[in-house]
Amino acid sequence: MDPKETAAVLSTERDRLNAGTVMHVTWIGLFVNVALSTGKLLAGIFGRSQAMVADAVHSMSDCATDVVVLVGVRYWSKPPDASHPHGHKRIETIVTTIIGIALAGVGAGIIYNALVTLKDGPHTTRPSIVAFLAALVSIAVKEGLYRWTVAVGKRVKSSAMVANAWHHRSDAFSSIPAAIAIAGAVLIPSWQFLDHVGAIVVSVFIFQAAWSISWPALKQLMDVGAPQKVCDRIKAIALNTPGVKVVHALRTRYIGSDLQMDVHVLVDGEISVTEGHDIAEEVKRRILADGPDVIDVTVHIEPLEDGDES
Repeated sequence: MDPKETAAVLSTERDRLNAGTVMHVTWIGLFVNVALSTGKLLAGIFGRSQAMVADAVHSMSDCATDVVVLVGVRYWSKPPDASHPHGHKRIETIVTTIIGIALAGVGAGIIYNALVTLKDGPHTTRPSIVAFLAALVSIAVKEGLYRWTVAVGKRVKSSAMVANAWHHRSDAFSSIPAAIAIAGAVLIPSWQFLDHVGAIVVSVFIFQAAWSISWPALKQLMDVGAPQKVCDRIKAIALNTPGVKVVHALRTRYIGSDLQMDVHVLVDGEISVTEGHDIAEEVKRRILADGPDVIDVTVHIEPLEDGDES
């Protein structure tokens, strides 16, 4: 089995295992979100808190992104086929972009609600402590879910899973102004304006998270190359291969979290075609073995000419 086939087999097995991990964590997150949304809705109704009811509705948006990830992972983890020779990992990038846009929509919705309800004034009935406790539970549970999901997402290198983790954190953030509003309404009804101010502040953080999620994914869809540090490392691997004189014209692009690349290497022009082919295969083998997340590489052999090494 040649290096490319070996790398493809290992990548397929890794993707299968990672897909199972993503589904396991996301299913747990979905169950937690459903339970938490239901609990917050009941606490908002029986605790007479409009802020908590609104927060419960926001929590339900997390369920939607969980479903997006669960559906998407079934497709982006598929091995390459005739229709998709480079694999299906761009689907994960698209899912990541969708989650980032959804997160921005959540932030915009929170700001809009804060502004249009600013004139409403105090509620006619005070919320109860039950609603306040539900907000505290929501903050603790969603922050814990965020930390677990983002850690696993980084370990399996799933941008969609990391994006979904940030959606969990946005829910924790949105519960903060709800908790402040409920506490203020319980203690001093005239302090309910804090709900609106806090919601706007929290939305700024949500927009920042949405940008940090969406922009890298959009760049991948535009075939952005690897950072210079990664390119320099790949060039060094190729240049240290016996028989390689010069390395140039390195091009990279991301397919999901993996890199595909092609590179030109200059060799002694007097060697045979077979020797040149062997050098190219050794360059490929080394890059696939030691390169940072490289899944496919094409090596072009060129003859060294006078002045090329200068």
